[in-house]
Amino acid sequence: MISQKGNNYILIGMPGAGKSTIGVLLAKSLGAEFIDTDLVIQQKTGKLLKDIISEEGNETFKQIEEDVNASVEAENSVIAPGGSAIYSQRAMDHFKQIGTVIYLQLKFDTVAERLGDLADRGVVLDNGQTLCDLYHERIPLYEKYADITVDTDDLKIGEALEKVLENLI
Repeated sequence: MISQKGNNYILIGMPGAGKSTIGVLLAKSLGAEFIDTDLVIQQKTGKLLKDIISEEGNETFKQIEEDVNASVEAENSVIAPGGSAIYSQRAMDHFKQIGTVIYLQLKFDTVAERLGDLADRGVVLDNGQTLCDLYHERIPLYEKYADITVDTDDLKIGEALEKVLENLI
């Protein structure tokens, strides 16, 4: 099942799906680099994600995120973009060109249980939008871009990592 497109793996999914945590462990298992694009955004802007969103707004944040994601240059890497990366066709086309996109799938109840303060996590929510609205808006996009879908619901981190690795063989 290993992709011929590139030797990178891009983890997508809702906030709380474990993209960063599983990504670090997956990179270690594969002897790969790990890139968290949220951290790249923070390094480039000198601001926390939540501060960019609160000070400059959702649209400016999405533009910064798109620019960073669409310009990632990597080889032999595991890349964990923010959960909203799927709103950018340009970024997702880039990711699909440079690697295999893996969707870490969770049920809504699990996402709601894992997430604390959404604003504090730097989650992009429109005015009046609930987590449930966001979940249902994003799921079709995650499914659209996924080369591989891994159901990680009810799994501990180690079990989720094993399940991802099984799908790469």
